Amino acid sequence: MDNARRVVDALECGWGCENGAVPDGESDGRSFEDVARALADEVHRAVERLSAFDLDDVARAANEEAERVRRWIGDLGRSLAQTGDAARSPGDVPVHHAGPHPLAMPTTEQGVALAALESGRWRIESGKFSVHDGPGPSEPLGLLRELRVSDWVTADGELTLAGRKALARWLE
Repeated sequence: MDNARRVVDALECGWGCENGAVPDGESDGRSFEDVARALADEVHRAVERLSAFDLDDVARAANEEAERVRRWIGDLGRSLAQTGDAARSPGDVPVHHAGPHPLAMPTTEQGVALAALESGRWRIESGKFSVHDGPGPSEPLGLLRELRVSDWVTADGELTLAGRKALARWLE
Protein backbone atom coordinates (compact mmCIF):
# COMPACT_ATOMS: atom_id res chain seq x y z
CA MET A 1 0.00 0.00 0.00
CA ASP A 2 1.39 3.40 -0.91
CA ASN A 3 1.85 6.15 1.71
CA ALA A 4 -0.92 8.40 0.33
CA ARG A 5 -3.44 5.57 0.58
CA ARG A 6 -2.33 4.85 4.15
CA VAL A 7 -2.82 8.50 5.10
CA VAL A 8 -6.24 8.60 3.47
CA ASP A 9 -7.26 5.35 5.19
CA ALA A 10 -5.97 6.65 8.53
CA LEU A 11 -7.93 9.89 8.16
CA GLU A 12 -11.10 8.03 7.21
CA CYS A 13 -10.75 5.80 10.28
CA GLY A 14 -10.23 8.80 12.50
CA TRP A 15 -6.56 8.20 13.17
CA GLY A 16 -4.23 11.10 13.63
CA CYS A 17 -1.64 12.34 11.20
CA GLU A 18 1.53 10.31 10.64
CA ASN A 19 4.17 12.60 12.04
CA GLY A 20 7.14 10.36 11.40
CA ALA A 21 10.23 12.33 10.58
CA VAL A 22 12.00 11.65 7.34
CA PRO A 23 15.75 11.92 7.78
CA ASP A 24 17.43 14.67 5.82
CA GLY A 25 18.56 13.64 2.40
CA GLU A 26 16.12 10.73 2.20
CA SER A 27 12.89 10.77 0.29
CA ASP A 28 9.73 9.20 1.67
CA GLY A 29 9.10 7.73 -1.73
CA ARG A 30 6.36 10.11 -2.77
CA SER A 31 6.65 12.71 -5.41
CA PHE A 32 4.85 16.05 -5.28
CA GLU A 33 2.48 14.78 -7.95
CA ASP A 34 1.62 11.70 -5.85
CA VAL A 35 0.85 13.83 -2.79
CA ALA A 36 -1.23 16.29 -4.85
CA ARG A 37 -3.09 13.39 -6.48
CA ALA A 38 -3.80 11.81 -3.07
CA LEU A 39 -5.11 15.15 -1.73
CA ALA A 40 -7.27 15.65 -4.84
CA ASP A 41 -8.69 12.12 -4.43
CA GLU A 42 -9.51 12.80 -0.78
CA VAL A 43 -11.20 16.11 -1.63
CA HIS A 44 -13.18 14.37 -4.38
CA ARG A 45 -14.38 11.67 -1.93
CA ALA A 46 -15.33 14.34 0.62
CA VAL A 47 -17.36 16.20 -2.02
CA GLU A 48 -19.08 12.94 -3.01
CA ARG A 49 -19.99 12.27 0.64
CA LEU A 50 -21.38 15.81 0.99
CA SER A 51 -23.37 15.55 -2.24
CA ALA A 52 -24.92 12.30 -0.99
CA PHE A 53 -26.10 14.19 2.08
CA ASP A 54 -29.85 14.73 1.66
CA LEU A 55 -30.66 18.33 2.53
CA ASP A 56 -34.38 17.55 2.28
CA ASP A 57 -34.00 15.12 5.19
CA VAL A 58 -32.20 17.79 7.20
CA ALA A 59 -34.94 20.35 6.46
CA ARG A 60 -37.65 17.79 7.30
CA ALA A 61 -35.97 16.93 10.62
CA ALA A 62 -35.59 20.64 11.46
CA ASN A 63 -39.28 21.24 10.72
CA GLU A 64 -40.28 18.29 12.91
CA GLU A 65 -38.17 19.63 15.78
CA ALA A 66 -39.63 23.11 15.35
CA GLU A 67 -43.15 21.66 15.41
CA ARG A 68 -42.31 19.64 18.54
CA VAL A 69 -41.05 22.83 20.24
CA ARG A 70 -44.23 24.71 19.20
CA ARG A 71 -46.39 21.95 20.71
CA TRP A 72 -44.31 21.93 23.90
CA ILE A 73 -44.57 25.71 24.28
CA GLY A 74 -48.31 25.58 23.56
CA ASP A 75 -48.78 22.86 26.19
CA LEU A 76 -46.74 24.87 28.68
CA GLY A 77 -48.80 27.99 27.99
CA ARG A 78 -52.07 26.09 28.42
CA SER A 79 -50.79 24.53 31.64
CA LEU A 80 -49.77 27.90 33.06
CA ALA A 81 -53.07 29.45 31.99
CA GLN A 82 -54.98 26.67 33.77
CA THR A 83 -53.05 27.20 37.00
CA GLY A 84 -53.35 30.96 36.60
CA ASP A 85 -49.61 31.67 36.69
CA ALA A 86 -49.46 33.33 33.27
CA ALA A 87 -51.05 36.35 31.66
CA ARG A 88 -53.52 35.47 28.90
CA SER A 89 -52.23 38.23 26.62
CA PRO A 90 -49.31 40.65 26.87
CA GLY A 91 -51.53 43.41 28.33
CA ASP A 92 -53.19 41.20 30.96
CA VAL A 93 -52.07 41.05 34.55
CA PRO A 94 -51.18 37.48 35.57
CA VAL A 95 -53.87 35.79 37.64
CA HIS A 96 -52.38 33.65 40.37
CA HIS A 97 -53.81 30.21 41.07
CA ALA A 98 -56.61 29.89 43.55
CA GLY A 99 -55.68 28.90 47.05
CA PRO A 100 -56.55 29.80 50.60
CA HIS A 101 -56.75 33.51 51.19
CA PRO A 102 -53.99 34.75 53.50
CA LEU A 103 -56.62 36.20 55.83
CA ALA A 104 -58.84 33.11 55.81
CA MET A 105 -60.40 32.24 59.14
CA PRO A 106 -59.52 28.72 60.37
CA THR A 107 -62.42 26.35 61.01
CA THR A 108 -62.96 25.22 64.59
CA GLU A 109 -61.08 21.98 63.98
CA GLN A 110 -58.21 23.84 62.26
CA GLY A 111 -58.05 26.41 65.08
CA VAL A 112 -57.94 23.66 67.72
CA ALA A 113 -55.16 21.93 65.75
CA LEU A 114 -53.16 25.17 65.38
CA ALA A 115 -53.50 25.86 69.11
CA ALA A 116 -52.54 22.30 70.04
CA LEU A 117 -49.51 22.38 67.71
CA GLU A 118 -48.41 25.76 69.05
CA SER A 119 -48.68 24.57 72.68
CA GLY A 120 -46.91 21.28 71.99
CA ARG A 121 -49.89 19.09 72.95
CA TRP A 122 -49.94 17.79 69.38
CA ARG A 123 -47.00 17.17 67.12
CA ILE A 124 -46.60 16.15 63.53
CA GLU A 125 -44.19 13.24 63.24
CA SER A 126 -43.58 11.37 59.98
CA GLY A 127 -46.51 13.16 58.37
CA LYS A 128 -48.99 12.12 61.08
CA PHE A 129 -50.41 13.76 64.19
CA SER A 130 -48.93 12.59 67.46
CA VAL A 131 -51.19 13.50 70.39
CA HIS A 132 -49.42 14.05 73.73
CA ASP A 133 -52.36 15.42 75.70
CA GLY A 134 -56.11 15.23 75.24
CA PRO A 135 -58.16 13.91 72.33
CA GLY A 136 -56.73 13.95 68.81
CA PRO A 137 -58.35 15.13 65.57
CA SER A 138 -61.27 13.15 64.14
CA GLU A 139 -59.78 13.01 60.64
CA PRO A 140 -56.03 13.57 61.10
CA LEU A 141 -54.83 13.15 57.50
CA GLY A 142 -57.46 15.47 56.04
CA LEU A 143 -56.81 18.06 58.74
CA LEU A 144 -53.06 17.90 58.21
CA ARG A 145 -53.57 18.32 54.45
CA GLU A 146 -55.79 21.37 55.05
CA LEU A 147 -53.20 22.96 57.34
CA ARG A 148 -50.39 22.32 54.83
CA VAL A 149 -52.43 23.60 51.85
CA SER A 150 -53.23 26.75 53.79
CA ASP A 151 -49.50 27.13 54.47
CA TRP A 152 -50.19 27.26 58.19
CA VAL A 153 -47.75 24.47 59.12
CA THR A 154 -44.47 23.23 57.68
CA ALA A 155 -43.81 19.61 56.73
CA ASP A 156 -42.09 19.28 60.12
CA GLY A 157 -45.22 20.43 61.93
CA GLU A 158 -44.01 23.87 62.91
CA LEU A 159 -46.46 26.77 62.61
CA THR A 160 -45.55 29.24 59.88
CA LEU A 161 -45.96 32.98 60.28
CA ALA A 162 -49.24 32.68 58.37
CA GLY A 163 -50.26 29.86 60.74
CA ARG A 164 -49.55 31.98 63.82
CA LYS A 165 -51.55 34.85 62.35
CA ALA A 166 -54.42 32.49 61.50
CA LEU A 167 -54.35 31.19 65.06
CA ALA A 168 -54.43 34.77 66.38
CA ARG A 169 -57.48 35.55 64.16
CA TRP A 170 -59.21 32.39 65.38
CA LEU A 171 -58.53 33.19 69.04
CA GLU A 172 -59.99 36.74 68.78
